[in-house]
Amino acid sequence: MSPRDLVGFAARALRGHRLRTGLSLLGVAIGVAAVVTLTALGEGARRYVVSQFSQIGTNLLIVVPGKTETTGGMPGMGGVPNDLTLADAEAIRRGIPEIDKAAPIAMGTETVANGERRRQVALIGATHEMLEVRRLSLARGRFLPELEWDRGSPVSVLGTKTARELFPGEDPLGRVVRIGDWRMRVIGILGPRGQQLGVDMDDVVIVPVANALRMLNRSSLFRVLLQVRAHADLVQARDKVVRLITERHGEEDVTAITQDAVLSAFSSILGALTMALAGIAAISLAVAGIGIMNVMLVSVSERTREVGLLKAVGAGRGQILLAFLAEAILISSAGGLLGLLLGWVAIRVLVAVYPDLPASPPVWAVLAALALSVAVGALFGVLPARRATRLDPVAALAGR
Repeated sequence: MSPRDLVGFAARALRGHRLRTGLSLLGVAIGVAAVVTLTALGEGARRYVVSQFSQIGTNLLIVVPGKTETTGGMPGMGGVPNDLTLADAEAIRRGIPEIDKAAPIAMGTETVANGERRRQVALIGATHEMLEVRRLSLARGRFLPELEWDRGSPVSVLGTKTARELFPGEDPLGRVVRIGDWRMRVIGILGPRGQQLGVDMDDVVIVPVANALRMLNRSSLFRVLLQVRAHADLVQARDKVVRLITERHGEEDVTAITQDAVLSAFSSILGALTMALAGIAAISLAVAGIGIMNVMLVSVSERTREVGLLKAVGAGRGQILLAFLAEAILISSAGGLLGLLLGWVAIRVLVAVYPDLPASPPVWAVLAALALSVAVGALFGVLPARRATRLDPVAALAGR
């Protein structure tokens, strides 16, 4: 039989058992859709993290209190590290020539109010340098003034959402808001930014870092963001920062992380997660393959007369093997194509629900899912096909 005859023979046989064929095809489709959707989800998460870190600046060095090797966890968690103070940040800025800009950050939550309108928002203490280091933009007004870090001017910058909620239909610039027990004049409105590393930058209030530390009753900074002059100096600057703080504190109790290291770690973790999700989804394809095998075994037992007739008219064992293999591969291939369609629909739904997540399957996942679906059909179709070739033509014609 020619390849065209094989496909025609397989298609006619499958049309004769539409429900059984449809269920087998659906099993493969669900497996392929799962592979495509879950890899798209993992890849989307990786791209999201990379884009978030790319937005916070270039040549970035992040200094946080606490040391990973001694606390056994993430920097700043576990243990009781010494405070990372404004004086430490000032020493870094003045003592390390590779540092171009330094932005000490304090962070907490506080209630901001305008008259009877109140809103619980993220309170960020910062300096003038944060605007450039974090690549923020202003919609209106100006950012924090260039003052000595330990001096606090009674001014604030609002996120777009905070400004809109507190001053609906009004101009917030020049107005006074209450932040906890403090009164601060609004001097600027941030441009729209959305979520950035878990913080909604549209729903924040930014004040001078010295004021924020007093509001939050703290002496320790949340972290210090450092912009290094050249990318090639990142590692050298990191080592110098750690040495300087160790000299000041008498022990190595800070962690300095380069932006590249953070991106590499997240990319590795999320890449492994994507592969794991693909592997889990591929298990459903194996289950679908077992379903195809069972369907084909039943088909062989029901079509013994047909097999006997084929052998009687001269069909060889190889041709019969190919005929039944073609049926299994046809089911799995059609299921693979349907699975791609279902996966595409699922990804569109994900993107609609989570517009910030750039979910799209990598090319390798699409090709691997299709290839795996065909391979599943071929692999699990071998046993039924071989059973068909072993039928005795006389017994098969007699229906035995």
